[in-house]
Amino acid sequence: MSNGYEKTRRRMVDEQLIPRGIDDQAVLEAMATVPRHLFVEEALQPQAYGDFPLPIGEGQTISQPYIVALMTQLLKLSPGQRVLEIGTGCGYQAAILAAMGAQVYTVERIKSLLARARRTFDRLHFFNILSKADDGTEGWPEHAPFDRIIVTAGGPRIPRPLVEQLADPGILVIPVGDRDLQELTVVSKENGEVESRVAERVRFVKLLGAHGWQHE
Repeated sequence: MSNGYEKTRRRMVDEQLIPRGIDDQAVLEAMATVPRHLFVEEALQPQAYGDFPLPIGEGQTISQPYIVALMTQLLKLSPGQRVLEIGTGCGYQAAILAAMGAQVYTVERIKSLLARARRTFDRLHFFNILSKADDGTEGWPEHAPFDRIIVTAGGPRIPRPLVEQLADPGILVIPVGDRDLQELTVVSKENGEVESRVAERVRFVKLLGAHGWQHE
């Protein structure tokens, strides 16, 4: 299953992540362990560890390794925490969270992408991931509250249901801005107070849904 990609993963960590300030050892270990190439089409596997996003079909992408690592580090995740992910995509981000010991709940609006991600989760024995096809901007209220929430698509605002479903204390990471450029925003909830800060400028696919962009 590894197909000789172990050294490539380690090189990705050493050359792309550590020099850019990714220093959470649990994040680095997960990025060095989870086989990213299995989350893309076979023809693109040789490019899977490059410093760029790749298409995964249906107009969606797998984010470049640095962005995945950055968003994960911003969550300040501890093993055993419950994480809601909005935008399963190919499943790579969820797999990183699961490899770090989180109980992951992930929502994807495109059923074909979710079906493919589920097959990869099963292949890699990630049984601590629960998924469904739905409007992710509504969250997953049946399983709330969540210690951490991560949104892997860019929306015009922070969806109110996600803030409501965030535990106290809790952290939400989401790209917010216009359709072409967003600010990676970290929302913290503690003692009933909600604060936000901008970590970095990013570019994500659109977050569609009742509390995101309304149209393709």
